[in-house]
Amino acid sequence: MPLPTGLYSAAQVRALDAYAIEQLGVPGYTLMKRAGEAALRYLRSRWPTAYRVVIVCGSGNNGGDGYVLGRFAQAAGLTVTVLSATPPSALKGDALSAYNDCAGSGARIQPFAPELLKEGELIVDALLGTGLKSVIRDELVPVVQAINSSGKPVYALDIPSGLDSDTGIAHGEAVRADCTVSFVGLKTGLVIGDGPEYAGTLYFDDLEVVPPAKGGQFSPRLERILETEILQALPRRRRAAHKGDFGKVLIVGSGPSMPGATRLAGEACLRVGAGLVTVAVAPENLAAIASGRPELICLPFREAEELSEAIERAQVIAVGPGLGRSSWAREALDAVLRSGKPLVIDADALNLVAEAAKKPDLKNCILTPHPGEASRLLAVDTDHVQHDRLNALGSLVEGYGATVVLKGAGTLVGAPSRTPAVCERGNPGMASAGMGDVLTGTIAGILAQCRDSWLAARVGVLVHAMAGDAVARNGERGLLASDVARELRTCVNL
Repeated sequence: MPLPTGLYSAAQVRALDAYAIEQLGVPGYTLMKRAGEAALRYLRSRWPTAYRVVIVCGSGNNGGDGYVLGRFAQAAGLTVTVLSATPPSALKGDALSAYNDCAGSGARIQPFAPELLKEGELIVDALLGTGLKSVIRDELVPVVQAINSSGKPVYALDIPSGLDSDTGIAHGEAVRADCTVSFVGLKTGLVIGDGPEYAGTLYFDDLEVVPPAKGGQFSPRLERILETEILQALPRRRRAAHKGDFGKVLIVGSGPSMPGATRLAGEACLRVGAGLVTVAVAPENLAAIASGRPELICLPFREAEELSEAIERAQVIAVGPGLGRSSWAREALDAVLRSGKPLVIDADALNLVAEAAKKPDLKNCILTPHPGEASRLLAVDTDHVQHDRLNALGSLVEGYGATVVLKGAGTLVGAPSRTPAVCERGNPGMASAGMGDVLTGTIAGILAQCRDSWLAARVGVLVHAMAGDAVARNGERGLLASDVARELRTCVNL
């Protein structure tokens, strides 16, 4: 089953379970058996030659899913060892029924012992479910540590044990899975925060539970950004098109001795198809930029008044790459903010906004902060932002009334009255200088063509990450922002 677009909180998934049981009349144990069937199907698909499986079960419904999987795997001819990390006497309800049926099937069930993990070619994590909100209990810490140090591939049911299903934060010890199968609703924590690091490859099965019409408690908390959106933002061009049809972008930045930032942003803007791109920079940067990328129109300026004509001509303005925080930079930002044009605000322009005595009107803007810039905009520390990135995104959107791109692993995009979106693409090789400048130019160039801030932010984030992944096929280490800028052209022409 393909991954769904919408992602849900743990509370929403519990409500979906209750809806299926109470409104659709599906017994809870039937849902548990469906989960076991789905888990076995994906296990055999991912590891078709693995015949010795060790399943580590806890005391809740996640453990019940594990016991059901053990019974079904045994019936399918696999050699199964089920390890009870908590005494079966602690089981109740559907989980107890699952244990009894598993025991009756002839599957081997034993108390957990680390040395027994060696008996499997594969370890299944059915220890803890989606309700975890703090560090795991002390008695389960050695169990998680043993799973992680086993050297065996790990398959997590619903969510890796120890991972917060809402924030994606690993609370202390958490299972590091090679892949995870999520049931009923895809959990938000699997794709944000530490989620991708711990969950591995994601699979999904809705267990035949279809949410009622969208709205209310079953509205997704988060959406995945999809490749189909690229064509929506950048449709096929008319044969008679000319450069004026694809937008005029002004990029204001590159203070003294910072020519590379606007050069990267400008090239990215051109690579995604913007028609005309002007970079307004400190005069000493002119030669470096013009000689490196002659397709860019270069405008040197010493006073903000010199920008007036370029601002008037522009349809989209990006400000911030290499701008600095001098009086020259502040005056340039003020001139841009007064323009009323669609803006992409990044880097030091964000820091200047955070320092301003009065918050400017940014309703027609796209803000692209990394966690440090976000912390300054919110007047909190960076750890506060990273601990719950989705909440931080909501605070930025509410506080500034703008479209916000919160950069990082699992970049988030939010806007007023919109369901937030997450980009699952990208890689650690993109943690290098100038990468944010390329993203700024990418978003500005797409915005100039589609004239929709929400769509431009989503698609800009996606194609930037896709370009980074394409470059990383030759290795993540040493990946340069200019490499990503060159690859953008391929990603917007898929």
